[in-house]
Amino acid sequence: MRVSDVIIVGGGIMGCGIALRLRQAGVRVTVLERSIPGAEASSAAAGILAPQMEADGPGPFLELCMRSRGLYPAFAAELRELTGVDVAYRPCGVLKVAFDEAGLHHLDATVAWQRGLGLRAELLDGAQARELEPRLSPKALAAAHFPDDHQVDNRLLVRALTMAAARVGAEFRSGYVRGVVHEGGRAVGVDLDGEVLRADAVVLAAGSWSALVQGAGVEAKAVRPARGQMVQFQTRLPLLERILTSEKGYLVPRADGRIIAGSTMELVGFDKQVTAAGLARILDMALELCPELGSAPVTDSWAGFRPWTEDKYPYLGEGPVPGLFLATGHFRNGILLAPITAKLITQAVLGEKTTVNLAPFRYDRAPAKAHG
Repeated sequence: MRVSDVIIVGGGIMGCGIALRLRQAGVRVTVLERSIPGAEASSAAAGILAPQMEADGPGPFLELCMRSRGLYPAFAAELRELTGVDVAYRPCGVLKVAFDEAGLHHLDATVAWQRGLGLRAELLDGAQARELEPRLSPKALAAAHFPDDHQVDNRLLVRALTMAAARVGAEFRSGYVRGVVHEGGRAVGVDLDGEVLRADAVVLAAGSWSALVQGAGVEAKAVRPARGQMVQFQTRLPLLERILTSEKGYLVPRADGRIIAGSTMELVGFDKQVTAAGLARILDMALELCPELGSAPVTDSWAGFRPWTEDKYPYLGEGPVPGLFLATGHFRNGILLAPITAKLITQAVLGEKTTVNLAPFRYDRAPAKAHG
């Protein structure tokens, strides 16, 4: 049975973003999801759009992240126009905080190389940082200010993207994808609960579950689930304007007084428990950054899986067989990379020249040490 020009395996932020762009290009699309669209990593994230704060150095990954961040204002406006959902895109800036001399030197070096690239970044002493964020810990020695790093409410984003893809005509189906179907050396569809759905192309966007899809050519160790635990505080008025981060984690303030705190990074397989040790680490980090959170009620905690790769780069573009495309392994940057991934995978599927060179993100790239 032929259902589509393109079948997308995975209905998270990647799958829905790609479906939206392919439909807008006139392609018939079916999105296959085993649970509620966006119920996994997309909903469990914090919505940080911070390539500068996350970056270890210049290179193709930083360039990819910067391009995607640049797409976000128009992306958020487009989704609001299509769906009526405001995804709470906030150009709030980030303060990355150091509590000791080693941390201060690292921030100093980071600010220096980023300014050398023409990016906005500034090193502040503790007093200057507390002028911007009065509730920052008095023990903070210094902070790097990245005014162009922003945030979005990831759960609203997932809802808007799912609605947008459906509104432009993408079809959604639930079920268990047993594998990619091959004929004559190419991908021709998928096996969905024993039923073969045929298509011209298959896009694998199944996040941490990508390696479990038979016939997709993604090795079990190539994309693995990295558990991240999160905590939500509720304050009467917002305590913070900007995202605060340290080497131990982050605090993301929402406009309604919620503060999202995270996150652990645990390679424990598909075990989605919130643990005492995980919560303790997050709460310690939160109180170190902002001691006033000590009196704030904790209103929620959860865990999600981020698709981890050995070198921390995603897999983007052509897969190991013709007709198969990969959009997975985004690790901590899935929300940030959603707009650029949707654009590039659509270009690749349509046979167009991609606006970013995807060679560094190919499935068969040389094994590399982690980029950080």
